[in-house]
Amino acid sequence: MSEITVFTARRVRTMERSMPVAEAFAVRDGKVLEVGSLDTMKPWLSRHSHVIDDTFADHVIMPGFIDPHLHPSMAALLLPMEFTTAVDWDLPWEDASAGGAVDNREQFLDRLAELERGLPEDEPLFAYGHHPIWHGELDREALNTISTTRPVIAWHRGYHSLIVNDACLDWMGIDREAAARHPQIDIDRGSFFENGLAVANRHFASYTMATERFRSGLDRMRQVIHAGGQTTIGDAAFGMYDFEGEWTHLQAVMERPDTPFRMMLMPVAAALRAGVDSASDMIELIKSFPERNSHRLRFLDHVKMFSDGGFFAELMMLKEPGYLDGHEGEWMTVPETFEEIARELWNAGMHVHVHCTGDLGVELSLSTLELLQWERPRFDHRFTFEHFGISSAQQVERIARAGGLVSAQVYYVYELSRAFANNTLGYERASQMSRLGSVERASIPFAVHSDFTMAPAKPLNNAWIAANRINLEGEIMCPDERVSLDAAMRAITSNAAYVLGLEEEIGSLRWGKQADFAILEDDPYDVGAEGLRDIGIWGTVFEGEKFAN
Repeated sequence: MSEITVFTARRVRTMERSMPVAEAFAVRDGKVLEVGSLDTMKPWLSRHSHVIDDTFADHVIMPGFIDPHLHPSMAALLLPMEFTTAVDWDLPWEDASAGGAVDNREQFLDRLAELERGLPEDEPLFAYGHHPIWHGELDREALNTISTTRPVIAWHRGYHSLIVNDACLDWMGIDREAAARHPQIDIDRGSFFENGLAVANRHFASYTMATERFRSGLDRMRQVIHAGGQTTIGDAAFGMYDFEGEWTHLQAVMERPDTPFRMMLMPVAAALRAGVDSASDMIELIKSFPERNSHRLRFLDHVKMFSDGGFFAELMMLKEPGYLDGHEGEWMTVPETFEEIARELWNAGMHVHVHCTGDLGVELSLSTLELLQWERPRFDHRFTFEHFGISSAQQVERIARAGGLVSAQVYYVYELSRAFANNTLGYERASQMSRLGSVERASIPFAVHSDFTMAPAKPLNNAWIAANRINLEGEIMCPDERVSLDAAMRAITSNAAYVLGLEEEIGSLRWGKQADFAILEDDPYDVGAEGLRDIGIWGTVFEGEKFAN
């Protein structure tokens, strides 16, 4: 039997209601043995060999933070690109906006031209961060002014769309006539969006998913996750590019001794369904995935679905009165197909997570849940509304009655609430985006997530936004939708574990759970909601092993 290690701390915040605060905890074989104090642990310590580790005597220890919804493969794709975002990005290896945020059209085009001049002759220019609200509308002709010979790709800040120049269309080898018939490709503009983006990705794959480039991006993602104090993350759309290719890359990069976190992999239902002959084949395939499980990479019985389009991309489906300019959103899964696939998963006992960004997307997801509960009632189904951009208080009440969960993308409030108030939705709906105060009042378990790279993978920052609702401009947006400090902290610990179905393993500190800890410079409950995002993170302990930042 291994030796016991007892970690002491200035304070231990367990997130366990029976013993919320402790002074020390004992660890053996990567698991928590007991939480309490050196005095209360004497029955263990008097009988077993042990060491006292006071490395964290001046620190505050919490359960390792959990981000239940981000996209490692998307991060691997985007992180090697040039960032041209309107808001600064602070990454562990650099300030990705070191030249300053690019917040108008002239700056954006100048930045593209500067980047183009600095590239080797045979390299395409992939630039991530375009958003029409700040940078104006783009099209193929605008990018032709940057280069007529080099492929130029302006990837939307919200990921769900991109614009390319003529040289890129030639480089992709795309059949322009066939592309023109696709409902989510505008070949005249050089625009690929939602399902049309998948077409572009297939043509880019030999470059963007080349082994060295892709694994370099995954390694950068590893650094981001650790810097944020996270010890468990959820890949909420595994296989979105190439299931077997992504699996091979993840095994090579993530299954290393210096990776201080684990990943829960959530496959995309629609992609799986399209690749098999029947619903039963899809279910059997999903059930077979856990056979692949390794130390840090795990499939459960959680599956991802998509309703409407991207929030940053202003493609969410909205109820009346719709968008200020009258444009329409996009379905990622048409309602008839959505209901069919959801029923197949529901009847097989799967835990369904649905990307839904607009209130009409929420309505499709919610009405489907209500229908399925009527057809075949289930307890503890944990049907989860992901992102939850625009919703109504009445929809929240129905989610509570139907037993649903919420995993919210609260960073929308910080970066987009004022911009969307002025340009997209009007003030009322924009101020209430990512409503969580209503969710807390309805006693719905909820988590917050980054959807990285849609937001920085910094759980304390997400908790800060949820508890304060302060946007980029310094305004408090709909203060009644703020959550309590305790709820904000549970949204990145115990409730985030619950959303992933892992509450017996992680999310709080008690006997038998994984010895995963976030090591903080200050106590969140002392600094209060206003100070959450400024708390320093020493590093983490993952399964009993220390990993400093």
